[in-house]
Amino acid sequence: MSDAEGQTRTRTISWEDPHAAAEAGRSLSGIEYLQKIIAGELARPPMGALMNFSIIEIGEGRAIFGAEPAEYHYNPNGTVHGGLAAALLDSAMGCAVHTLLPAGAGYTTLEIKVNYIRPMNRDTGPVRCEGTIIHAGARTATAEGRITDLRGKLYAHATTTCIVFRPGTEATKN
Repeated sequence: MSDAEGQTRTRTISWEDPHAAAEAGRSLSGIEYLQKIIAGELARPPMGALMNFSIIEIGEGRAIFGAEPAEYHYNPNGTVHGGLAAALLDSAMGCAVHTLLPAGAGYTTLEIKVNYIRPMNRDTGPVRCEGTIIHAGARTATAEGRITDLRGKLYAHATTTCIVFRPGTEATKN
């Protein structure tokens, strides 16, 4: 497709039913669940399909996502919308928390603080977003994340606080 000004572009995405993967995940530890997603044994979350990013590596207390900024991520200023960085950071930091959870446990983000260092655009090339645990407690966990390009240049960094839902608590029954 031409890059001519005003030319309409299209992008088609598809995804699998996320409920089947979520249900399967309830009987797996967090790290087992994420390993199955990476291996393609469980469906990729629809958000990853929508924004074209994916989890590429995990370890205990650590998760790495990859993406390639594209024109369809742009804001009105002609650069990648900060929502891509925020979504990558939220995903990587949350999955770092998830790697430490037992079967049946869950989490959700309570707070996220993102610092944008420099803009991304389609010429930035592939980026990686690494989330790592700072603290993992019984009810809350904190993590930090960084988005860098392949040369190690920093584009954004963040911190998060997540609430943890343990098996048998009212929150995990919803």
